[in-house]
Amino acid sequence: MFEEFMGIPAHPLLLHAAVVFVPLLALLTIGYALVAPIRPHTRWVLGLLAVGAPLAALVTKLSGDAFLERMQAANRVTPEFLPKLETHQEFGDITLWATIGLAIVALALVRFVAPRGADASADGRPGRPLTLALQVLSVVAAGVAIYYVFRTGDSGAKAVWEGQ
Repeated sequence: MFEEFMGIPAHPLLLHAAVVFVPLLALLTIGYALVAPIRPHTRWVLGLLAVGAPLAALVTKLSGDAFLERMQAANRVTPEFLPKLETHQEFGDITLWATIGLAIVALALVRFVAPRGADASADGRPGRPLTLALQVLSVVAAGVAIYYVFRTGDSGAKAVWEGQ
């Protein structure tokens, strides 16, 4: 299912969604956490990105796994080249989990942090300690996700450009 799109390997096409949506999720999560005036305007966008970015990372990972299987079945991967691809695959796995973690933090921000920036509001949202904890978690989770998107992409690009 994730192997080809119109005769072209799907992985090089689909990875662009993860490369765009994961950093967007990271930046918007940090913005939502730290810049209270943008919260009312970006709340739904952050919620949608928190669902879309992990899906993009998952589809990219599955297409990459299918692509590697296809290349191995066609005997197009040399034993010397396989470790580079496995390293890229491991980074992709970590990227998926980092993106899921970031999405959970983003959804927690949307749910628990008051859109108007107040510490506690009439709708029963928790106060300042939870907001502060989520702000710290958002910066850490965003940093980890961006780091692994970069490492995954870098290892994949090096594998392609350095060749077998």
